[in-house]
Amino acid sequence: MIPASFDYEVAESVEHALALLGADPDAKVLAGGHSLVPALKLRVSRPSKLVDIGRLSDLAYVRDAGSQLAIGALTRHAAVQGDPLLQEHCPIVSSTAGKVGDPQVRHRGTIGGSLAHGDPASDLPAVILALDAELVIVGAGGERTVAAADFFTGVFQTAVGPGELLTEIRIPKLGDATGWSYLKYHRRAQDWATVGVAAIVHRDNGTATSASVALTNMGGTTLRAASVEAAVAAGSSPAEAAAHAAEGAEPASDTAASAEFRAHLARVLTERALMEALA
Repeated sequence: MIPASFDYEVAESVEHALALLGADPDAKVLAGGHSLVPALKLRVSRPSKLVDIGRLSDLAYVRDAGSQLAIGALTRHAAVQGDPLLQEHCPIVSSTAGKVGDPQVRHRGTIGGSLAHGDPASDLPAVILALDAELVIVGAGGERTVAAADFFTGVFQTAVGPGELLTEIRIPKLGDATGWSYLKYHRRAQDWATVGVAAIVHRDNGTATSASVALTNMGGTTLRAASVEAAVAAGSSPAEAAAHAAEGAEPASDTAASAEFRAHLARVLTERALMEALA
């Protein structure tokens, strides 16, 4: 289909982008475009203006920030995948970025665009949530930091409000005693995840002492598997803990899978992810 008509402006700075967004409440931000452009073509999204921030190179970076790593929102998935700091200190992020779409998508899509889009079937939100990351949002009122647990608010809805931009993602460095895994099931290569599981496991002599587990495509938003985490903390085995994976989730039934099959996949993938994180 052909998109509805819209105006187009290129932002020359973050301040310029905020001014353009503030002047038009129906404007949308364009970064990599791999989520927005299909929505435009289907006329699911009909903005009056596109504000292109894709050329703001000062928002494309990975930096050491002490106990954290800071990732600029316009860092392309391919750059996230190949970044040496991420590979050394938080490899679950670089590894998962390499599973997004295909090479063409990874060379245009951005980590900030993926997160701000708020798609519960997207891979990186689950990883960011499991890591208890922080997200920096800038608007006319200044800068604020939002915890990942508060960032995803609904289907295609996030804490980024009208006239605001997501500018940075801050993730913790993982120590040597921390294992990780991101696993997903999809019917065909490059499909959205039917179900995905991100697991961060803290270990002591090969035994899990605590875990952070987040689920992809098991509800209207990316979810934490709180019952799994509680079971791991109580000393349950991966299999015993994974049996709780679908508790509190509201998986949908669609052409990709039934709700029952998604619940089954969540249990299977959670057990495998916990085992991989412990290996």
